[in-house]
Amino acid sequence: MKKFGILSALGVMALLQACATTPQQQRQVGCTGAGVAGALAGAAVGNQLGGGSGRDILTAGGAVAGGLAGNNAAGC
Repeated sequence: MKKFGILSALGVMALLQACATTPQQQRQVGCTGAGVAGALAGAAVGNQLGGGSGRDILTAGGAVAGGLAGNNAAGC
């Protein structure tokens, strides 16, 4: 079920970028997509570490760090 939700979110972002008409709109959608993709990857890595409530903390921290890294990598 999680995979379906992730794939759906990525598909919606791709469609939004295709609908953007100006370069500024395309950049905004691209920056959002990079942040979301980074957050998902960071949360997935954080969820693999720790145990109990530590796992929740690492998942949240991984999501924040991944989102920031995704935005930084995209130049946003």
